[in-house]
Amino acid sequence: MNRHVDLNDLRVFHVVAQKSSFAAAADFLSVSPAYVSKRIQLLESALDAPLLFRSTRRVALTEAGERLYRRAQKLLDDADQLLDDVSGVKHAPRGMLRISSSFGFGRRVVAPVLARFIETHPQLNMRLDLFDRIVDVAAEGYDLDIRVGNDIAPHLIARRLATNHRILCAAPEYLRARGTPRSIGELQAHECLCIKERDHPFGVWRFVVNGEDMRVRVSGALASNDGEAAVQWALAGRGVMLRSIWNVRTYLDDGRLIQILPEVTQPADVFAVYPSRLATSARVKACVEFLEGAFGGGGWSPGG
Repeated sequence: MNRHVDLNDLRVFHVVAQKSSFAAAADFLSVSPAYVSKRIQLLESALDAPLLFRSTRRVALTEAGERLYRRAQKLLDDADQLLDDVSGVKHAPRGMLRISSSFGFGRRVVAPVLARFIETHPQLNMRLDLFDRIVDVAAEGYDLDIRVGNDIAPHLIARRLATNHRILCAAPEYLRARGTPRSIGELQAHECLCIKERDHPFGVWRFVVNGEDMRVRVSGALASNDGEAAVQWALAGRGVMLRSIWNVRTYLDDGRLIQILPEVTQPADVFAVYPSRLATSARVKACVEFLEGAFGGGGWSPGG
């Protein structure tokens, strides 16, 4: 019996256990499902124990798989730390960096910054996945989540990259036709463009007004899980929108959108979020430091 365990096989197993799917693990690792299946077979052979129950829809951990999964993360982290220390990788980070972010911010802001980061670190590979939901970086296998919004779980490390806030706005033609809201309460009588996006509770807008937290339930004929769709509707005069200042600054400057209730805002700073176990990761540290520099150490202009 071969008792040698390949760390790469252990990494593949860990992702399969997280995703409960060979196909999802293959997609996450950018490999074929056949490769994932082969690595799991080799690991089970090396350990002489079945690790997964397989079905047509999903996989589940056996008792041995549960034991291995509980210890795999620490084993993998320790191995990475050892390699960092021995090879001096703290000065030249290498390997794969898996990053998540939201659709609009990820496409327009994060992706260009990360492209510049990779140019300065040729030994790194990177995968950027974009979602319309909050990513649990610890549970889903990501090294770093770059998010807009101030509600962050206490077990995660969060580094503020930039200040930002969301504002209310609408097109001039909408305001001419429907009038301009003079209070938060009046929003309930307006067509509001609701977005189900990451930390947005659908149909409930939360604000800070003169230091006080307030919320209002809104509705409208148009809703989406994509903020960019809501921006296009707002520009077309279809309703009132709550959107980050970084996303609408250009339209405010050229008059295509008008800010409503300027004393009403929603804090939505930009953070780099990662699990505490990656606090000493050379890859994560290098990326976060680059992001801090790119965003100006918190002084980033949301219009940029």
